[in-house]
Amino acid sequence: MPTEVEFKQPSLFVEVYFFTSVKGVIMARPEKEMIVKEIKEKISNAKVVVLADFTGLNVHQAGELRKFLREQDVEYKVFKNTFIRIATKNKKLEGLDELLTGSTALAFGYGDEITAPKILSKFFKEYGGPKIKGGILEGKVMDSAQVKSLAALPSFEELLAKLMGSMQAPLSGFVNVLSGPTRGLVTVLDGIAKQKAS
Repeated sequence: MPTEVEFKQPSLFVEVYFFTSVKGVIMARPEKEMIVKEIKEKISNAKVVVLADFTGLNVHQAGELRKFLREQDVEYKVFKNTFIRIATKNKKLEGLDELLTGSTALAFGYGDEITAPKILSKFFKEYGGPKIKGGILEGKVMDSAQVKSLAALPSFEELLAKLMGSMQAPLSGFVNVLSGPTRGLVTVLDGIAKQKAS
């Protein structure tokens, strides 16, 4: 766990320095602030964020996952829970703190809302050990069931392929629907998750 030590310089101009020990590496306050700023920016820029417990993945597997995600416009990065808490404390993300236990990796989906959950769900199912904790979508916290429901939705390409095969609806109308905002998607996912649980 990170430890914080406060040092005060005995002089007329007292300066306070904060140091954090992460895996044996002492981090000064400027470096800590840069990490917090990075998390804030990535969450703001991402269309979806998936929180994962990567326990069980070896270095090679983690590298392969990171590479594949990057090719799909998804960034996968491990952060200390303390930094995530600090970065999100003003975002009013109810329920997020409950997910910040154990090891935590964040997957930032920049292209769309479905790719990151879909890839992680499939990858983790194959390897067994890692698991999805939850996610963030439209400023709301999702639990693992909602993320898995999101992952089960067909991608834009899959929907378009089905449409082209059936030609049962006007293409222009279909594309307009798909390109519209995803507002309310969390509510829909919650309904799906509850329906599966009942």
